[in-house]
Amino acid sequence: MEANAPLALYQQAIAVHGFVSDAAQLRAVEQLQRCYDALHGNVALNVQSGVYLWGPVGRGKTWLMDMFHRSLRVPARRQHFHHFMRWVHVRLFQLNGTADPLRALARELSEEVRVLCFDELFVGDIGDAIILGRLFRVMFDEGVVIVATSNQPPAQLYFDGFNRERFLPAIAAMEQHMEVISVDGGADHRLRPGAAEQRYWVSEPDADGALRSVFDALAQGPTTSEPALLGRRPLLVVRRSESAIWCRFAALCGEAFSALDFIELCDSYSSVLLSDVPRLGSEQRDARIARGTEDGAARVVAGDRELPRLAAHDDSVRRFIALVDECYDRGVPLYLEARVPLDELYTQGYLSFAFRRTLSRLHEMQLSRFGGAN
Repeated sequence: MEANAPLALYQQAIAVHGFVSDAAQLRAVEQLQRCYDALHGNVALNVQSGVYLWGPVGRGKTWLMDMFHRSLRVPARRQHFHHFMRWVHVRLFQLNGTADPLRALARELSEEVRVLCFDELFVGDIGDAIILGRLFRVMFDEGVVIVATSNQPPAQLYFDGFNRERFLPAIAAMEQHMEVISVDGGADHRLRPGAAEQRYWVSEPDADGALRSVFDALAQGPTTSEPALLGRRPLLVVRRSESAIWCRFAALCGEAFSALDFIELCDSYSSVLLSDVPRLGSEQRDARIARGTEDGAARVVAGDRELPRLAAHDDSVRRFIALVDECYDRGVPLYLEARVPLDELYTQGYLSFAFRRTLSRLHEMQLSRFGGAN
């Protein structure tokens, strides 16, 4: 076996670096090894050469995929899935007027890379669902091998989504061209012991917040309370410097910023501080009926659809989840001061499943190993 092949690297991590193996990880890395062998001509490449790793948070899916990506000797790209979708939307706009822009995009990808590695594949938007319904099929047609991680198996992606039938061809293509592997060893490896470094505080009534001294320690260069520009929108700040930015939750997550804005935020600052974080979970409200602007007083059955039963803060929670994801993936420490303990931030609501990953990542941020800190 080659020394830099996925299985060899996994065995080395266990023998030399003290990583703990489990049966689910071993099944996953053996499938990644088969994919590696096919890509490098050691075995025949077949229609089901891609790999789809799914399971609860903290089971090592991303670690295994990154190890696989580092081992490759063929052209490959590794991206967080929402970064990839950002590129797709930009590229489709640039290809406007092309006879078949999705086919052109897939052909372009196939000329640049042999393998696409996606972290955190998740579909929550009808626009993305419609695009992916065909994009996955044409990427496979063009010979692109996809390796992905997700918290859900393909059949559960976009499960409650509007017009989900538009996404079903993508699910069929993934199940045809990717080996679907459950990675659930029963333990959240992000919570393995390590030196603690506090980055989460519960605010005390009538007391100076903890983030003031944290900001002073992190700030480099002159500081200001002038708003920052994020995308094309002003972002109100408590303080900011060249290296650190301190905002209130309502200013960053309560306004119409997007995952793309959080990419820019992490491009610009090496530390993010967020204060006045409320209890995010609450009782779900009755769903409303989604209709056109002409519905007047009468219910029009045709075309009506039930919306999800959301809680009061769920729009802000979606942004908060995207913010945590971006900070985690980029190794940017996120310092939080909230009104409740970490495990009580979101305990009930429509987004409970998605928030499990967020909670796990926030717990890992409380360790000094996060972000390369010593």
